[in-house]
Amino acid sequence: MTAELEQAASVRAVRAVRRSATLADSAQRNGVPFKSEDAVMVYERIPTWGPHADVPEGLAKVAKEIPLVILSNAMDSQIMSNVEKLGAPFHAVYTAEQAQAYKPRFKAFEYMLDMLGCGPEDIVHCSSSFRYDLMSAYGLGIKNKIWVNRGHEPANPYYGYTEIADISGLAGALAFVVPRLSKKRLSCRSR
Repeated sequence: MTAELEQAASVRAVRAVRRSATLADSAQRNGVPFKSEDAVMVYERIPTWGPHADVPEGLAKVAKEIPLVILSNAMDSQIMSNVEKLGAPFHAVYTAEQAQAYKPRFKAFEYMLDMLGCGPEDIVHCSSSFRYDLMSAYGLGIKNKIWVNRGHEPANPYYGYTEIADISGLAGALAFVVPRLSKKRLSCRSR
């Protein structure tokens, strides 16, 4: 999505902007004809998507020890069907619609921190995305970051993270990271 569209998107227009702009940009970059009805179809199918196979068991194991939080670029109307498929209890679920901002904008992360009543030093942020999560987490001063290397982005140690291959490695990574926290909080975005 272009920066202009992202900044122009109000909460009311978020669905339409995401649906058409993101797919139109992608289609144009790849030389594929774009039809707006295809964008509607993809957008409406998002709630049917499931997590990577390693996610439910890995999150369920961690949830026994640490409250899990989701910060998602999804809309309120989409997110809960996806959360149910994750197979773990969540302390809180925050969306772009609630924050009135999409990640990677700091406003989305600041909203989450405000709602949780904690600071960057109090959480572990886990994600498979540098662009939408880890770069912003770094910029906000979140020191405890875990990167799930799913092979779709190159490693970049500059951002200071613990690397795992999939969510089954999350519990082990947390054993190393959590002792450094002043509170036990985890913000985990997976998929």
